[in-house]
Amino acid sequence: MTATFESQRAALADVVAIPVTPFAEDGTVDPATYRALLRRLLDGGITTLTPNGNTGEFYALTPAERSLVTELTVEEAGDRAAILVGVGHDVPTAVASARHARDLGASMVMVHQPVHPYVSERGWVDYHRAIAEAVPALGVVPYIRNDRLPGARLAELADACPNVIGVKYAVPDAARFAAFARDAGLDRFVWVAGLAEPYAPSYFSAGATGFTSGLVNVAPAVSLNMIEALRAGDYAAAMKVWEQIRRFEELRAANGSANNVTVVKEALASLGLCRREVRPPSRPLPEDERAEVALIVAGWSA
Repeated sequence: MTATFESQRAALADVVAIPVTPFAEDGTVDPATYRALLRRLLDGGITTLTPNGNTGEFYALTPAERSLVTELTVEEAGDRAAILVGVGHDVPTAVASARHARDLGASMVMVHQPVHPYVSERGWVDYHRAIAEAVPALGVVPYIRNDRLPGARLAELADACPNVIGVKYAVPDAARFAAFARDAGLDRFVWVAGLAEPYAPSYFSAGATGFTSGLVNVAPAVSLNMIEALRAGDYAAAMKVWEQIRRFEELRAANGSANNVTVVKEALASLGLCRREVRPPSRPLPEDERAEVALIVAGWSA
């Protein structure tokens, strides 16, 4: 019998939270604080978590730390959330991480965009196929940031691997997304707006049914307000949320998203929830921007 992955598909059509990875004073991963941040998300109504996403500083973590973050997430969430584990790097490393996630009880993996100077279309298919075929019982979600990849290649991948069930699409072009989704098969996959709340309204209008979020670490209710509006087709209400978060997301997106994670951690630090430290090549905000972030966040809870 062919798996239908119905629960995984439903989990993707939601706010897909990307938790931060907090660090202790000595620079190591802080498990107690990480668990507390997860509980805050779960208690706030979030039901899909992506450990080892980019907001979690995936590329700055060691292999052992990535495994730890996965283990902590699965343990803390229990049956309260679906777990979509970020995997990547070379094929053997990605496969090992995917199998580790499977063995812990996670239901899905998100495959980070291959970081390689030379990515061919069919090589992209081969890379994802190797990972998907290694964990046929897990839902697999490619993370697409490549604006040159055609939808036909995704369809080819899914023909070979029916466990490829969703797509985190993170090309900042709503028209390109609309075309890509239709070329790949609009109804075949769950389409997740991978550029979070700022792009969610435009991507939902073109067929997305979920969006990723780093902001959700700070204000779960704000992210949930947006998806509730989008599900209702109330784009005016969704854009009210967009206006509310605009400056915060502009700070994250500035200078090629240099401070994407930094701004989120600064917001959490202003609330006393975790330390602000990030790892290179990210770095903490200057004092003036710290003050602005704190003022924005205070306004959300006012």
